[in-house]
Amino acid sequence: MSAPPGGVPGHRGQDGAAAPEPQPPVLLLADDRATSFTRYAARAAAGRLVLLRFAAQRRALSPEYVRETAHLPAFWIREGVPPAEEARRYRAWAAELPAAPTRFCNPSEPQQETAQEFAALAGLPHLTRQQVRWVRDKAAMKARFRELGLATAAWRRVRAPAEVLRFAGRYGWPLVLKPVDSFACIDTHRLDGPAALDGVDWRAREWMAEEFLTGTEWEACALIHGGRVLDAWPSAMPCRPLEIVSGAMNANISVATGAGPPVDLPALVQRITTGMGIDHGYLHMEFFERDGTVFASEVGLRMAGCEIAANHGHAYGFDIFGATLDVYRGRRPELRYRHRRCVGDLLLPLPGSGVVRHITPAEQLRRIPGTLDVVLQVGAGDTVHSRRASHSASGHVHVAGDSVAQVERRMRAVLDAFTIELAPLPHSAPAAAEGGTST
Repeated sequence: MSAPPGGVPGHRGQDGAAAPEPQPPVLLLADDRATSFTRYAARAAAGRLVLLRFAAQRRALSPEYVRETAHLPAFWIREGVPPAEEARRYRAWAAELPAAPTRFCNPSEPQQETAQEFAALAGLPHLTRQQVRWVRDKAAMKARFRELGLATAAWRRVRAPAEVLRFAGRYGWPLVLKPVDSFACIDTHRLDGPAALDGVDWRAREWMAEEFLTGTEWEACALIHGGRVLDAWPSAMPCRPLEIVSGAMNANISVATGAGPPVDLPALVQRITTGMGIDHGYLHMEFFERDGTVFASEVGLRMAGCEIAANHGHAYGFDIFGATLDVYRGRRPELRYRHRRCVGDLLLPLPGSGVVRHITPAEQLRRIPGTLDVVLQVGAGDTVHSRRASHSASGHVHVAGDSVAQVERRMRAVLDAFTIELAPLPHSAPAAAEGGTST
């Protein structure tokens, strides 16, 4: 578990009396949507936390969440204003705070470029433009993996159907077509043949084609402090992300006991950390294992999506959100594990857009063996918007077990017990924010 916010426990002065524990630095936290981590930070770091919000994403923040975080100072980046001007306005605003932020954390994938540029202009720790490119542009990312001696799927930037067809002529069908800056499988598709190229808007995004890999897909998360990987935690996926967005079970299972991936995870993550010059942060990556070979797939320097980080905390028995806050505040957390078990997050289905008529009560789901926690994001009467994205859900359930297989069986029992019924959307209902649901 990470050290308490005040500093090192039990510290005493020269006279033997308890010395005042040093205050942690004030952290500027990029906040574009409510998550378990941002809610934790709002509670645990109150008084030493400032929010950085984005006017372009205002609709993604529910009124409930805005009220929940109203005790924290928040700076809003305006739309259409030059970043340097906004940074100057921020510095003047922060100078009026009791203590201005000296550390920065961006847990958001889509805000990576905007947030890191702002942090640089504001004089805070940040990723360089090259580092942002490595962790955001999937083609540049794979090129860097290759430079670091890691195997990857074959890929190519593509701008027209003919380029995809040439790629398929060399590597075969199926293949994967994705925007280079996508996340949560938004606009990412498995293509089984040329007909699947119909309807692609080649001017809307910058695209890449990628070889479709067989084998087992894994996830890994890690905390980095002072350029060193403190530990890395693997996750199994009962279904691949591209299967999830087509309706398969949406789950991730932290593998703290039993057989994990056949690779030295800390060493793998350290190679990437060193090769990308990463000093600190939460790293999340995906990779494939096939016939003893590891293929690096993608990496992000931000909090893992869905509830993956919380899985690790439940599985190993430690405060992972507190540890994450520590590394972004420049403090080395103590990773003390109280137990080891397998714990996963099951995202509850959101089958479409509409008005919720009925949803299974959380109390009913909590009675299913192995269930640790149930969070429903929607309730009867709410208007909801579904999108083809791996984080689109009506809620989530944390499920524990002695093995990955037992956790998966228990998850399927939850799905068997869960129902949600939707009425059609009114004609006047607003469009959904990207990848989101209204609550």
